[in-house]
Amino acid sequence: VQLQASGGGLVQPGGSLRLSCTASERMTREYVVGWFRLAPGKEREGVSALRFSDREVLYADSVKGRFTISRNTAENSVYLQMNNLQPEDTALYYCAAKSRRIISSALLSSWAYDIWGQGTLVTVSS
Repeated sequence: VQLQASGGGLVQPGGSLRLSCTASERMTREYVVGWFRLAPGKEREGVSALRFSDREVLYADSVKGRFTISRNTAENSVYLQMNNLQPEDTALYYCAAKSRRIISSALLSSWAYDIWGQGTLVTVSS
């Protein structure tokens, strides 16, 4: 499986973007998909994850209440709706996947994933 991330861009503070992560092949119910971001001078951060088997969703505290992860089975895609974006959300956003179950405590851990897409840049600036 290959992942294609898209949807990044330049947005003003308070604005919204929707990132898409589309897989080259069907992702079965065993899959887990996560979104991560890498900002200049910071470590990679797990933003959100969705475990298909039981629909468990997890968000980083920094985005809780503003970001929503969802899945479109027909389009083989996972989306990250980002609302009320702030300058601190500026980063290169990556989607990642694992074809096996990831335990809840590791859903936002990059080491748990072994399929990575290219990044899409999100810039929040006035």
